[in-house]
Amino acid sequence: MSSEDHLNEARTLGERIAELIRANEHAPKKTLPPNELQKLKAAASRLDGLLSDAAHVETEELKNAVSKLDQLLKNISAGKEGAPKLRLRKDK
Repeated sequence: MSSEDHLNEARTLGERIAELIRANEHAPKKTLPPNELQKLKAAASRLDGLLSDAAHVETEELKNAVSKLDQLLKNISAGKEGAPKLRLRKDK
């Protein structure tokens, strides 16, 4: 699949999302009982916490990767023999 195919799929998906949003704007508003609203708020809060935790973990992993890369580049520029052999990933 070419990059143009991916762009076309992304545009199509974007158009479908926009259509759904526009359709939802005109839908009649439903009032929720207080207990249902409380359940939704609690679920949203839990989801927000999960997303926040995942973002924090990802940030820490990226910081570790940057640190390792920085050290590797310092070793290479210093001409250290202790620098690990680099393996290139071969695309399948």
